[in-house]
Amino acid sequence: MTSVVTGFAVIVVIIAVGYLLGRTELLGPAGPMVLTRLAFWVASPALMFHTVAEADLGVIVAEPLIATGGSVVIVAAVFALAGLWRRWLVSYTTLGVLCSCLVNAGNLGIPIAAYVLGDATLVAPILLMQTVVIVPVALTVLDLAGQGASTPVWRRFLTPLQSPITVASLAGVVIAATGVTVPAPVMEPFVLVGAISIPSVLMVFGISLRGSTWPGRGPDRRPLALAVTLKTFVHPAVAYLLGLALGLSAPELLAVVVLSALPTAQNALTFAMRYGYAQTLVREAVLVTTALSLPVLIVVAALLK
Repeated sequence: MTSVVTGFAVIVVIIAVGYLLGRTELLGPAGPMVLTRLAFWVASPALMFHTVAEADLGVIVAEPLIATGGSVVIVAAVFALAGLWRRWLVSYTTLGVLCSCLVNAGNLGIPIAAYVLGDATLVAPILLMQTVVIVPVALTVLDLAGQGASTPVWRRFLTPLQSPITVASLAGVVIAATGVTVPAPVMEPFVLVGAISIPSVLMVFGISLRGSTWPGRGPDRRPLALAVTLKTFVHPAVAYLLGLALGLSAPELLAVVVLSALPTAQNALTFAMRYGYAQTLVREAVLVTTALSLPVLIVVAALLK
């Protein structure tokens, strides 16, 4: 379990650096927004483009992803129905859905897949599904919710193209599907710029913790409790049951459950800050699910490995 602890330790250190930046105000009052814009408009699109362009799209239809994808749909539907019942804003509910189902497949999933599961490529299916499906759909809903009902129908169809992350992901899909080999001098800048995405997002998260109250004490406590419960416990449990129903092998079942038990991805906070909704909910969900996922991952690995 050393690799799991190491993965979390790296994240904690980078978040701590962000927190110190916030405490010292070294970046100035505009620092967090500048880092957020850098991650949303430049670094994350670059990361998504080269990740998808160099991936094997055939893994999207693999049976393990059906179990993972099915669990994502179920937990997302539960939070969405709760939002509809409680009459939360569409943007607020959408970000809550992301808290419930968007896993930290990048900076936590890759090392855990490599050292706990023994194969870093096992994280590729969920990473691709989030990049190509979940995030673009969520950003489209957020864009449409912000535009209002007066937006012409023809412009609504173009909404996905307004997100740089979605455009970059779709461009990567085209490259991967056509089998085109991008020359190294062209791809390397995307790799280099994309490398700053994850640390930027983590530092923004650390900066946002400055002056924040203890999680669960504000008006978001009920949505937070629902999102944390869905992400930490329901998501891996449903993935396990679906994996059993699909007849997955023991290693495949372990991979599905471990990856589903990963905490909420920090880039959800980037989206919350970009659109100006649910920032407290997302920040606290990331914090609490990250803290709870370590013991959950250790138990899951011990029981299924």
